[in-house]
Amino acid sequence: MTAHIEKAAARLHEAALTGTPCDPVADLLGPTDIDAAYRTQRLLTERRVAAGARIIGRKIGLTSEAVQRQVGVDRPDFGVLFDDMRFEDGQEIPIGRLLQPKAEAEVAFLLERDITDAQDAAAVRAAVALAFPALEIVDSRVADWRIGITDTVADNASSGVFVLGGTGLPLDRFEPAHVVMRMSRDGETISSGTGRACLGDPLNALAWLAATAIELGDPLRAGDLVLSGALGPMVAVAAGDRIEAEITPLGPVTALFSTKGEGA
Repeated sequence: MTAHIEKAAARLHEAALTGTPCDPVADLLGPTDIDAAYRTQRLLTERRVAAGARIIGRKIGLTSEAVQRQVGVDRPDFGVLFDDMRFEDGQEIPIGRLLQPKAEAEVAFLLERDITDAQDAAAVRAAVALAFPALEIVDSRVADWRIGITDTVADNASSGVFVLGGTGLPLDRFEPAHVVMRMSRDGETISSGTGRACLGDPLNALAWLAATAIELGDPLRAGDLVLSGALGPMVAVAAGDRIEAEITPLGPVTALFSTKGEGA
């Protein structure tokens, strides 16, 4: 492991540990070295697993053009989902474990088969057991979200926590590209979009991730949960917020945040 990878990982780890956002890591990794960024992500992942965390799936980021514009990047990325990132629908999320949280609504897929051929659209679709409405609470260890592509990739695709809706639907009941999303805070609409905003179809995002995972030698497996990416612009959240999303026809999902002062 080269020194610049170690230094980038240490900077991001320290920010997560202390709750104090850090400078970008692009000065260490370079602004375009995606391989170095993923090597940093893998190092941080290995350390979390060694400390007892369990991987339960992957998340795809930066699939929406609106979100790409918001953070100034031009391609999707992916990160790892750990067991302690998942919250139940309506369960209170401790605001103290997050640094700079933003909410985005998306379609989540639960896989019932391994995906070993991402070029076969029918096989990718057939691998999905159920789809759920989800709220991903993205977060950044980098101060003021001053991120480029290598910063967000290294930082586990700017992951935070996520919430799944209570009921899933099989893909023979709906088309992910046709879903309609409305996200609200205390009843006021704060974001909206459709399945087409996610690389044209959330299944396209799943296929992209599956192909990338195969290329890296770590294919998607049965039992994996995949957050497929935002359906509309992400919105900052704060202590005490109640964020609700309705993704038709999948249904509602709610994220509740603790009041200020409550820790992780």
